[in-house]
Amino acid sequence: MTKVLVVDDEPQIVRALRINLSARGYSVLTAHDGLAALKVAAEGKPDVVVLDLGLPDVDGTDVIAGLRGWTTVPIIVLSARVDSTDKVEALDAGADDYVTKPFGMDELLARLRAAVRRAAVVEGEDAVVETASFTVDLAAKKVRRDGAEVHLTPTEWGLLEILARNKGRLVAQKQLLQEVWGPQYAKETHYLRVYLAQLRRKLEPEPAHPRHLVTEPGMGYRFEP
Repeated sequence: MTKVLVVDDEPQIVRALRINLSARGYSVLTAHDGLAALKVAAEGKPDVVVLDLGLPDVDGTDVIAGLRGWTTVPIIVLSARVDSTDKVEALDAGADDYVTKPFGMDELLARLRAAVRRAAVVEGEDAVVETASFTVDLAAKKVRRDGAEVHLTPTEWGLLEILARNKGRLVAQKQLLQEVWGPQYAKETHYLRVYLAQLRRKLEPEPAHPRHLVTEPGMGYRFEP
């Protein structure tokens, strides 16, 4: 049974989520503030976390950072904050998805299922993707080149992670932009050019002639192990 930790200081939202999730076969843990969330997560080991940013004691982004210190559990932010800066901060801190309040239960459940599916892929036999030049550990969220760990920014990691999970397959520009930056960035293709260039400088033996992070002009990118 998939275990979900719901973190929100609004009792009616916690109650609605507990009822809906339980009815669909999920086991539900709850916390009403950030410190309680970190404690419950450490003790209960949830499979996915649904987290409000506006908590009474600490900011939700601090909770994300605290969780990311020891776990790669999927984190879905549920927040009334609509400013793109807040979304970027949450995603950069380590959140996997962002849903704005008021939200549709069906949409939230679909995103939750997707997050759990992605995590299940990481736990499978392809958790480590190796190339001739570097190794991507999807579970530990680390990259090693020539035996040394390579520091990536959260955005660089987000791009590499999607490409590595789809190794050998074309990933469309729009999909990358929506998954890493959000739906409102679906046409900002220059973001991809900038960040792929940074990744190639860090990972490819010859950045100008990439072997692993390959561009498909006008369509997208492909990760070739």
